[in-house]
Amino acid sequence: MAIKIRLARGGSKKRPYYSVVVADVRSPRDGRFIEKIGAYNPLLAKDNEKRFHVDEERAKYWLSVGAQPTDRVARYLKNVGLVDWKAGENPNKAKPGKKAQERLAEQAQKEQDRKEAEEAAKAEAAEAAKAAAEAEKEAAAAPEAAFEFSDKVDDIVLLDGVGDATADKLREEGVTKLTQLAEMSDEDLAALSEKVGAGDKYKSQEWKEQAQEMISGKEPRADVDKKLAAKMMAG
Repeated sequence: MAIKIRLARGGSKKRPYYSVVVADVRSPRDGRFIEKIGAYNPLLAKDNEKRFHVDEERAKYWLSVGAQPTDRVARYLKNVGLVDWKAGENPNKAKPGKKAQERLAEQAQKEQDRKEAEEAAKAEAAEAAKAAAEAEKEAAAAPEAAFEFSDKVDDIVLLDGVGDATADKLREEGVTKLTQLAEMSDEDLAALSEKVGAGDKYKSQEWKEQAQEMISGKEPRADVDKKLAAKMMAG
């Protein structure tokens, strides 16, 4: 059976009083003990002889049979020459307990996870910004694509200022394609304008110029695509 010489607390709240007891290490601090061999009163002055007193004969006996004093008791037993105690002989005294160590490890892990998440988010944001900058740079460096004219887009609906009603009238007159308008003479255009009720002979001339620009590729592809999308949405 392992024996300890330790302090057992008594007294009242804020007025502690300790007994120096010999007890089984398995017993609780203030529980059962084998023998009381002294007392310790921390409320007394340090130079007061009654602050700590112990039955030296009984203390020697228990030390001789292997009883181990706690650090606090050993400090006072040294004063009466019963043990050779040195400060700092308990290297584990300042260490936190098992639960505290678990909490510290958990906090350290959370902090590490937070830093790793921040670094990952920064790296992801930097990569996205880099990709966006490269895409913007490529878009700025690329020349504006010219409109590629073909039979698939040869339709009068691409003309600015031509609504559905006007387009229907043009089709009734047999004009359905841009190439037809581009090749018309000024006289034919003026007559066509009167027939479809454009109201302004110069309007048909604008249609012809638009058609010629689209066919020649002078009008940017992006502008034509927007017109196609708008016409499809309106339809």
